Amino acid sequence: MGADAKISMKGVEVTDAAANQIARIIAGEPDKTALRVSVEGGGCSGFSYKFDLVDERSEDDTAFEKNGATVLIDDISLVYMGGSVIDFVDDLMGQSFQIRNPNAVASCGCGTSFSI
Repeated sequence: MGADAKISMKGVEVTDAAANQIARIIAGEPDKTALRVSVEGGGCSGFSYKFDLVDERSEDDTAFEKNGATVLIDDISLVYMGGSVIDFVDDLMGQSFQIRNPNAVASCGCGTSFSI
């Protein structure tokens, strides 16, 4: 497994701002319990992040919990996201979840896709 095994063992940090926003969103969606973040092929830089509200945890999910919010990431996505920080930013450009990924060597301007 080599380097990938080391990457997949790293956790993901959820900032207070992201946790508070996730909790706020989930509170308005009574049938949802968590935010799932996954990595898919595609996007302008090769990989893209996908965000979904879900109502259950899959067998291959790792849960990251903070301030009453739960983020689920599947094992494959965690290989690409290990060591990342999930944040929520509210600035003049708008509101969005942003992922600071130390594994990415390049990313697009909007921050939703990256390459390794």
